[in-house]
Amino acid sequence: MPQIIARPLTQSAFAPFGEVLEVMGPPDKLINAGKCGRHHDIAKLDFGPGGRAGISLFDAEPRALPYLLDLVERHPDGSQAFLPMHRNPWLVIVAEPGDRPGAIHAFLAGPGQGVNFHRGTWHGVLTPLSAPGLFAVVDRIGETANLEEVRLDPPVEIILP
Repeated sequence: MPQIIARPLTQSAFAPFGEVLEVMGPPDKLINAGKCGRHHDIAKLDFGPGGRAGISLFDAEPRALPYLLDLVERHPDGSQAFLPMHRNPWLVIVAEPGDRPGAIHAFLAGPGQGVNFHRGTWHGVLTPLSAPGLFAVVDRIGETANLEEVRLDPPVEIILP
């Protein structure tokens, strides 16, 4: 079975697949009488023709390591952002683009890190490593199915260093 070592989630390593959503450096501006730093417009949200933004809450069951990845999905009509509502590490898994998923990459998201997957990015399912697995998800709401799933055979084992 193929094995992938999850590496830390960084802006540069994740850039081909989307944006890492985190506070880094000084804010773009101060608001609320100087009591709040705004880190402005940090993700390219894309809801495609006929779509609109939707915010949903996902409550995912924690997964154990090593994690057996046997399913990836993509959303051809819009981006999808995962925003953890906890401060626990979680796995972010993506695959190289193509009609079928290419090489798999795994990242360990740290406290305070979310992601926005670009439209059409193959990715693993929501993978918290401990409870709670609560996430706010911002994605496309529309009339199209906007979901393609592929089962991996053989599965890929994700481990930490």
